[in-house]
Amino acid sequence: MTRVFSGARPTGRQHIGNYLGAIQNYVKLQAEYECVYSIVDVHALTTLDDTRKLPEYTYELALDWLAAGIDPKKSIVFVQSHVPEVMELSTYLGMITPLSWLLRVPTFKEKVKQQPENVNYGLVGYPVLMTSDIILYKAEVVPVGEDQVPHLELAREIVRRFNTLYAPTFPEPKAKLTDFPLIVGLDGKNKMSKSLDNDIPISFSAEETTKRVMTAVTDPARQFRKDPGHPDVCNVYRLHRYFSPGETDSIAERCRGAQIGCVECKRLLAERINALLSPFREKRAAIATNPDYVKEVLADGAERARVIARETLREVRHNMHLT
Repeated sequence: MTRVFSGARPTGRQHIGNYLGAIQNYVKLQAEYECVYSIVDVHALTTLDDTRKLPEYTYELALDWLAAGIDPKKSIVFVQSHVPEVMELSTYLGMITPLSWLLRVPTFKEKVKQQPENVNYGLVGYPVLMTSDIILYKAEVVPVGEDQVPHLELAREIVRRFNTLYAPTFPEPKAKLTDFPLIVGLDGKNKMSKSLDNDIPISFSAEETTKRVMTAVTDPARQFRKDPGHPDVCNVYRLHRYFSPGETDSIAERCRGAQIGCVECKRLLAERINALLSPFREKRAAIATNPDYVKEVLADGAERARVIARETLREVRHNMHLT
């Protein structure tokens, strides 16, 4: 069976952008692929200042995944640092990856602008470690959003270079674009992100979600309730497309005709989000009553992952003449 790999950084709360763009996709992929899902805590160190929160973030992310339907009997679910072989492989790949390849990655340039005081070695080498994450498990498919495609293309280049320099060892991973490649945040401008504080955490209660949605930026040209709206430029309407798919035409018509105001539109969005997430929240609360179960899932996943990782490293060392 074809193997899939994907990872998520435990840097804070998972939000509806993660849920629509990644988590739901992870669950669906289990039906047709052998899935390996990693909580990439080492990657988080490139931007996370307070590492004391890492255990909490890691646990919460695992809880979200399990509540959403990721099945540890079908998939390998583990924490990146619990499989140290990935760091060894990253070191080897770093020896053959030109610095110029890493400096041209668009997301690296963006991070430099966001954190100019902390342009660390790990940030530059992020794609090398990401490549190691994928190929350590000989994954052939990687579900990604459009913004991650350059990273995956670089991973393919690194794989080709390794296979050419030493021996055919790794498959070239292919991108599987998610159904929802980009979810705009509540500010109406940037991608939904916990670091930008423009997100809606999926672990929020119904009341917290409603309060959060009510802060969303709407049509900037509409100042009064009686003014006609312009749904095509309104981010709340864009979110309705995901959460109110059967009502979008009606909502747009009522907005243009000033039959519904922005406050009403946001309240309706909050209702639809809460309705969709209600089963998830119930399951999450049930799993949270047994935190040892989550730890057991991650420990078992790490052991299963290491079986694959050890074999891959044995082959890599042999092909690089390190044994």
